[in-house]
Amino acid sequence: MYLLDTNHCSNIIFGNEAICKKLSIVGESLINTNTIVAGELIFMAQKSDKKERNLAKVYSFLADINLYSLNEDTADIYGSLKAKIINYFGPKEKAKRRKITINELGVSDNDLWIAATAIQENLIVVSKDRDFLRIKQVQEFNLESWIVG
Repeated sequence: MYLLDTNHCSNIIFGNEAICKKLSIVGESLINTNTIVAGELIFMAQKSDKKERNLAKVYSFLADINLYSLNEDTADIYGSLKAKIINYFGPKEKAKRRKITINELGVSDNDLWIAATAIQENLIVVSKDRDFLRIKQVQEFNLESWIVG
C-alpha cells in the first residue's frame, strides 16, 4: 500500500499522464494519503489563480482517496524521528543543537509527519522530495517516486 506525498497527488489531480498510468497499474484501492498532504493540497489551491476550479479538483480527489489522520501513535513516531534527525545531522554541541530547526537540517516538519504516518501504517511513501532520503538515513522505511526526472 502507498502513501502519496503532495507532489504525486497534485500530478494526479492535474492529469500527469505517466503518474495516472502508474496509478492505474497499481490500483486505486492501494493509494492513500494523510491529512498533512490534504492541507498542503488545499493551500496550493487556495493560493492559485484558478482558486475555485482547483479547490473543486482537490476536494474531488480527496473524496476518492483513503485519508489517514494523525493520532497519538503518529505523534510518538514523529517526535522520535525529529529527535533522531536533530541528533544525527545537528550540531554536536548541546546548546547549538537545542536552537537548530528541522528545516535547517534539510527536512520539513510536514514531511516528517508524512513519514511518521507511513511508518505507523507500514506504507510506501511515494514522493520526489529529497527530505525523505534524509529521513531514511535515521529511520528505514519504503520510498519510491513515480515522477521521472
